[in-house]
Amino acid sequence: MMMRTGLWLLALAVIFGAFGAHGLKAMVTPDRLETWDTAVRYHAWMSLLLIALSGSSFQFSSWAYRLIVVGLLIFSGSLYLLVILDVGLLGAITPIGGVFMIAGIVIASITSRKED
Repeated sequence: MMMRTGLWLLALAVIFGAFGAHGLKAMVTPDRLETWDTAVRYHAWMSLLLIALSGSSFQFSSWAYRLIVVGLLIFSGSLYLLVILDVGLLGAITPIGGVFMIAGIVIASITSRKED
């Protein structure tokens, strides 16, 4: 499940990255394009983390997986919406996603144990 989720999320990150590079360039300010790039970058990194964790020989709390996915959706999702809707207030939600991602990573590191 985690591998599949990571792969789908990574495919979406590539799609959103291409859309930002080609579709948004003429539609938004350079600052907003930079915000989009930040969303894509974190989206891709967290997707790659999920893929790496799923392929490792370690097991860890399912909460780590959940927090990383929810954090990615809140963090990158709020930035994507901020750019598309041009509503700066959405940026206030972004740090919540960042905290969730960090919590997921920390929980993964604390709860991980080697599979026998």
